[in-house]
Amino acid sequence: MRPSKREPEELRPVSLERGVSLHAEGSCLIKCGNTHVLCTASLMDNVPGWLKGQGKGWVTAEYGMLPRATSERMRREAATGRQSGRTLEIQRLIGRSMRAVVDLKALGERQITVDCDVVQADGGTRTASITGAWVALQDCIAWMAARDMVGPDVMRDQVAAVSCGLYGGQAVLDLDYAEDSQADADVNFVLTGTGGIVEIQGTAEGDPFSEAQFEALKELAKKGIAELCNLQKLSVG
Repeated sequence: MRPSKREPEELRPVSLERGVSLHAEGSCLIKCGNTHVLCTASLMDNVPGWLKGQGKGWVTAEYGMLPRATSERMRREAATGRQSGRTLEIQRLIGRSMRAVVDLKALGERQITVDCDVVQADGGTRTASITGAWVALQDCIAWMAARDMVGPDVMRDQVAAVSCGLYGGQAVLDLDYAEDSQADADVNFVLTGTGGIVEIQGTAEGDPFSEAQFEALKELAKKGIAELCNLQKLSVG
């Protein structure tokens, strides 16, 4: 039995609340069980120097956790003077995931930065960030389209993410912290709405897992991400 009493193929309760930021061009508060992430998308009318003059835009991301997102207070990374390796790795993952579904040429020479701030953490913060970031990014692009800044085809697909793992010898979907901390294997899947693979991050915590076990995890991920993409569609209308 899972600690949360969920079935092996059952996601945590998920909600996507749009328009939660007064100032951002796009925003979404995603809640996956007790993991809550505020995602905001901000438009800038320029691109990094290395992209200037190439006629295409850029989408990037920043990620962070608030001090009491976890059971004990963490120091703000700004107070230490540098970001951790984990933070850098996650924000690069989010940025890659967003760029995978955006036509950068159609965006024009503009940059969109998606900020993902973890308000409360209970496992799966990077996957929740990706799922919520897409909604915020979609709203930002819709904001631009309403002002005739871009055409209708900038967003090429959806993208969402979920974790799967081996817990108690069984393949389970959408690990919370209680499961993640005890899992025999943990794999994060980032897939598009049409089933394309953006990224897969997998780790065995003890004994290596088999190809058959990986396939079982992948099938769970495909099911979970299909559900998340349906929720995204409902959210953005």
